Amino acid sequence: MVGVSAFSLAAFSLAARPRVVRSTIMGERREDCAMVPERVVVRLLTVLAAAAGCLDAVCVTRLDGMFASVVTGNLVQLGRAVATLDTRLLVAALTAVTGYGLGVAAGNVGLGRGGAGWRPRTSLVTAAECAVLTGVAAGWVVTRSHPDTVLTLLLLALTGVAMGVQSAVAISSGVPGSSTTYLTGTLTNLVRALTSTPLRFAAAAGGAARLAALLCGAVVGALLLRLAPLWAPALPAVLVGAVALVIGTASRARRH
Repeated sequence: MVGVSAFSLAAFSLAARPRVVRSTIMGERREDCAMVPERVVVRLLTVLAAAAGCLDAVCVTRLDGMFASVVTGNLVQLGRAVATLDTRLLVAALTAVTGYGLGVAAGNVGLGRGGAGWRPRTSLVTAAECAVLTGVAAGWVVTRSHPDTVLTLLLLALTGVAMGVQSAVAISSGVPGSSTTYLTGTLTNLVRALTSTPLRFAAAAGGAARLAALLCGAVVGALLLRLAPLWAPALPAVLVGAVALVIGTASRARRH
């Protein structure tokens, strides 16, 4: 429901006029197009946070206790593996962390050197993330939700790549504190806003929404694992695909 609501609000707002920022770099004129209004971007970031929450719930439950997006937790697991000489845990943690790093790198390269804001390339990069998540969902179905050791590592790597790409996309949005995967800083800013004088809740509302969406995504992911385990990884792919569709639609509308 979180994803559907956010997607509907985003589609409703696409009629807003896109903002074009022109700049000159090394004698060349460049256009950085904010295809989607910032208020809609904030809602789409909430959808991405829900996808991350759902995927993390699946990974930490079924893929050797690793997270898809919480690298801090995976690094702790890596340290524990070193201390206890747990080879399986060590390989899983390294796979998850490496996959995430590769995803960030791939997303950053794919987005290019444009300015802040979601541009035409953003829809392609987000669609690529959706394709990776679709591959994860397909592998999950093929293994009947019980992958063996090798496929577990492959799925961990792919989920890490997907969340790394998503992190790069979120950062490129230009929205302050726009993370959809690592939300410790988001919670910190929210608490600081609520305990400041005067209250600055409006400034932290987007972060609060992403925290709630992450929690709801995790709840739904855990429920799907219990009630319909074959479809648990499909939801993140659907949510990310919806975001890619909104951005792509906005891009086509602007060209016309």
